Amino acid sequence: MKRSIACVVFIVVSLFHLGTAYAQSTQFKNEFLASINATRTKGCNCGDTYFPPAPPLTWNDKLFDAAMGHAKDMAKRNYFSHTSQDGRSMEDRIVFAGYTFKGFKSFAIGENIAQGQQSIAEVMDGWLKSEGHCKNLMNRDFKEVGVAQYNDYWVQDFGGRTSFTAEQQRLIKSGKYKVIKD
Repeated sequence: MKRSIACVVFIVVSLFHLGTAYAQSTQFKNEFLASINATRTKGCNCGDTYFPPAPPLTWNDKLFDAAMGHAKDMAKRNYFSHTSQDGRSMEDRIVFAGYTFKGFKSFAIGENIAQGQQSIAEVMDGWLKSEGHCKNLMNRDFKEVGVAQYNDYWVQDFGGRTSFTAEQQRLIKSGKYKVIKD
């Protein structure tokens, strides 16, 4: 049986003016990035919505660590969900792996999971045919990705962080701006 689920979470930080433990092969990483970025480069339809070309993603080992941990956990405990059986969310796992939002202007994460596919081409084909998964793959807020396969479980964790500009950092340090979490 082949299954897949997509999930996305956005955390945006606003300015308020006050006055790899388990390494996949290099070939695996390169093949996944090439497949994802080929689609992002040309744009595609996700369901009835056209997504124009998006910048390429880069590999992130912390996102990979989160993805591998979740894939192994699902395989070991025989379940299929974005929520770990111990109650951890996608955000919990990604942040615990070291992909944090502290110090960034914006932070976006997302996750695609699948089970039963036998190749990168097969899992990517399934994700691109699913509107939610496809939207994650084409999301311009995502800049990085880590993907893991363990047994027949696949986890694709996305991240995007935007740094404060040098001027914004100066204003924050001076106390003229305060960072608040929306």
